Amino acid sequence: MYIDNKIWIANDGNGEHINILPKMTNRHGLVAGATGTGKTVTLKVLAETFSDMGVPVFMADVKGDIAGIMNPGKTSEDMEERIARFGLADKDFDFRGYPVNLWDIYGEKGCQLRTTITEMGPLLLSRILDLNELQSNIMSIAFKIADDEGLILDDTKDLKALMNYINENNKAFAEEYGKMSPASIGAIMRAIVALEVEGGDNFFGEPALNINDWITTAPDGRGMINILDSESLINNGRLYSTFLLWLLSELFEMLPEVGDLEKPKMIFFFDEAHLLFKGAPKALLEKIEQVVKLIRSKGVGVYFCTQNPRDIPDGVLAQLSNKIQHGLHAYTPSDQKAVRAAADSFRTNPAFNTYETILQLGTGEAVVSFLDEDGIPTMAQKAYILPPRSSFGSITDGERDKCVKGSSLYGKYASGSDRDSAYELLLRKGLEEEEAKKKAAEAAAAQKEAEKEAEREAKEAAKAEAAKKKQVESAAKSVGSSVAGTVGREVGKAVGGNFGKFGKTLGGNLGASLGRGILSTLFKLK
Repeated sequence: MYIDNKIWIANDGNGEHINILPKMTNRHGLVAGATGTGKTVTLKVLAETFSDMGVPVFMADVKGDIAGIMNPGKTSEDMEERIARFGLADKDFDFRGYPVNLWDIYGEKGCQLRTTITEMGPLLLSRILDLNELQSNIMSIAFKIADDEGLILDDTKDLKALMNYINENNKAFAEEYGKMSPASIGAIMRAIVALEVEGGDNFFGEPALNINDWITTAPDGRGMINILDSESLINNGRLYSTFLLWLLSELFEMLPEVGDLEKPKMIFFFDEAHLLFKGAPKALLEKIEQVVKLIRSKGVGVYFCTQNPRDIPDGVLAQLSNKIQHGLHAYTPSDQKAVRAAADSFRTNPAFNTYETILQLGTGEAVVSFLDEDGIPTMAQKAYILPPRSSFGSITDGERDKCVKGSSLYGKYASGSDRDSAYELLLRKGLEEEEAKKKAAEAAAAQKEAEKEAEREAKEAAKAEAAKKKQVESAAKSVGSSVAGTVGREVGKAVGGNFGKFGKTLGGNLGASLGRGILSTLFKLK
């Protein structure tokens, strides 16, 4: 409850209020505890109070019972007992529902939630696809190529088109970007297809979520509570956790520096927080730690909810100043060590043993420590968490549908769009290249045919010329032979006339033969 500009979250054993100062809530927090110890109720009480303060909230609904916050709670014997125990009747306690927007990556139980491949970036995308280091490096190179060539990456078909384009032009890219193994590119393609089969392709596309649409208040001034349905999504731990990390990164990059505010601009609750860090590469862990450290200056508070504090890396855990530790069990030496670590993270209270207290906490009880006015953690206190004003249970399909379609954001995000992006651009480029190749091939074929035709014509001309020459030579020989014979005979006759008839005949024959030989030689020389 929000009373006297403070967040009243619990009472101590003496009935005194335990409060969180609104201006310290952007220093982040941790809600931890074993299953069934009351973490979900604590999250709802916090979310209700932030909403009453006018602070927008994001929550992941892993079990399907967070969405009930939209409906007023109902009285019961147990609730009346708790109202009396906390003296809530004197505080104008009433049951109420809260303004809610329901979201779903798959678009089934909430307004369709999307982002683009480009906005997700190579680091987080590689985690979703479960790529190894080499494949992750190739993914980073692929994004660089897309930037250099002006290719927009909206959805998975854009990413597949880009990878195919790189594979087909691998040698051309190798000189500038380095060698990329076709086997690694093939592995990335298979991972993308596997993501599509799991329904992850619904998450990538346009219109992408505008985070500013979440930093809003309802008409009555209360902060909107944006709830991501995660019952199905939690089965794909990498997609669930990477989406949450993307949200955090998007807020960090988009929001301006505001310093310390009287109350935060927005609060994020990350349930099942251990999934955010499970199997995360070093580069991603460093990025998470950096964002958590710096995002408080943007006016955003981040609260991690998990079963055991050891699920959170030390670098991140050190940034979580507001702690609510529900009960833990210690059945093994490893469990005992984990409980000891959780107890040691609190400032010691000489009034009780923190380690033993954590082991003995009942449902709805917790050990807490919040920052005081000077930003110093208070001593550990045993606390009894207030009951929520909203409903404990889940909502019906009819209530869900009415909430989704009644949202002012439904029209903006319900239907997807497919603008010209890498897939379309590369498809057109491929068709243009194929058309250019076809025309070049046709031109080359035409040129070759023309050359063959010219060669045929040249051969025919040469053949005709040779035939003509042969005909001329034959005619010349015939004429020459006749002329030479006649001349020779006449000369012979004249020369041999004095030798009688025999000489005359012999001279004519010899003259004709001599004439033919001379003319034949002359024609050959010509």
